[in-house]
Amino acid sequence: MLKVGQLNKLEVLRGTSVGFYLGDDENNDVLLPHKYIPENLNVGDEVEVFLYRDSEDRIIATTLEPLIKLNEFACLQVSAATRIGAFLDWGLEKDLFVPFREQNQKLREGDYTVVYLYLDTETDRLVGSCRLNRHFEFENIDLKEGEEVDLLILDKTDLGYNVAVNHKYRGLIYENEIFQRVAWGDITKGFVKVVREDGKIDITLQKQGFENINEPNAQKVLETLKANGGSLDLSDKSDSADIQGRLEMSKKAFKRAIGSLYKQKLIVIEPEGISLVQ
Repeated sequence: MLKVGQLNKLEVLRGTSVGFYLGDDENNDVLLPHKYIPENLNVGDEVEVFLYRDSEDRIIATTLEPLIKLNEFACLQVSAATRIGAFLDWGLEKDLFVPFREQNQKLREGDYTVVYLYLDTETDRLVGSCRLNRHFEFENIDLKEGEEVDLLILDKTDLGYNVAVNHKYRGLIYENEIFQRVAWGDITKGFVKVVREDGKIDITLQKQGFENINEPNAQKVLETLKANGGSLDLSDKSDSADIQGRLEMSKKAFKRAIGSLYKQKLIVIEPEGISLVQ
């Protein structure tokens, strides 16, 4: 069946004056307008398209890549605020509608907001919602400790940053475990630290354990050494704030990184700093 709000791989059935008609294996068809037809696409070929409803409420296909898909979270800009709700730029010709009932506060043109894209079963239309908590899953959490996950940075709290995890769960990165610059709306990778019995999820931006934590940080130290002519005035005696400010990692991670590089005979550790082995 045709899946609105998602990418669909469809076959080109026929060409018309307005574009190509694409079909699935259930004899459903949808129009791909001329302006979205890639070069050298012919009848019988398969093409991946995104399906949504146009301004006349017809299901339409496009080869444009939207900034958000069905059941996903994203940070989008408000392109217009009207008496019926707000419209967000999601990379397509027709903006994404966010009704007033789905806003935490009144959105204004030019604002950025994090939204969740869902299909309104009453109207069969794609709708954006700023009321994020109602769209997270808090039970039957299918995550394992140490698993790499996709993150969207949400609001900052006294404890740290709330994040959307794999477009499905809400997690938390503790403030004292953040050693790089993060900001609301950022998209990044992270790792599951703990899944608690109450459904709360602790997330870290760095892999846990000696073997995992030192690999990316050791590479970062090497790159910084090379960029600084082969030496760096940081050592295991340096202030932790200085290390964090210059390398975006904790002092503990830095010590493990240089320990690993030293064992591999790639660096020399001296009282005043470290340097590459000549």
